[in-house]
Amino acid sequence: MTKYLPLFPLSIVVFPGEKLNLHIFEPRYKQLVLDCVENEKTFGIPTYIQSGVGVYGTEVEILNIEKKYDNGEMDIRTKGLKIFKILHFDRMAPGRLYAGGEVEEVENKDDGDIITKLNITESLKELYDALGISKLFLELPENYKSFDIAHHLGLTTEQEYALLQLENETERQEAIFLHLQQILPVVQQTEQLKDRVKLNGHFKHLMPPDF
Repeated sequence: MTKYLPLFPLSIVVFPGEKLNLHIFEPRYKQLVLDCVENEKTFGIPTYIQSGVGVYGTEVEILNIEKKYDNGEMDIRTKGLKIFKILHFDRMAPGRLYAGGEVEEVENKDDGDIITKLNITESLKELYDALGISKLFLELPENYKSFDIAHHLGLTTEQEYALLQLENETERQEAIFLHLQQILPVVQQTEQLKDRVKLNGHFKHLMPPDF
């Protein structure tokens, strides 16, 4: 099933369920927001990547306009709903200033492997401990999904965009666990290096070896 969505390309990846606050200042996007609010419609945020509008993005709903400024600018709160693929892109939607496009919803299988999730949870704890941000781990809900932690894994925009395109939770879990396995040793070695650097220049109380 396809539909036509107003589009707001941004150089970020928005995931389903994500809360995103935006400051709207360009005339075309002021028009987009007002149109969506007036008609109670959603809009799409495709990822602008590698100097172009990506094929994939996330449909979002406007929760509320938090603040309106005298010059027409706005602060809005939005929430990601579901992933779409652009079938046809218009730089300007018919009769409007903003972009639009014919999109189809990407099926998202919300399965998952409990063992892989346990491995991810343990790796996340190790990562956050090494980085000194254990508080972030404590705030993790027990029933979290891959999209809930995607922005907290140290992924590049390209890697987040690749994750967005995976159509089931099991594949996303495997990609995330592989990423954590790759970066954990690097982070831990970096922290050890920082500790060694701090020791240089200090008086050291060392126990001589017994030989």
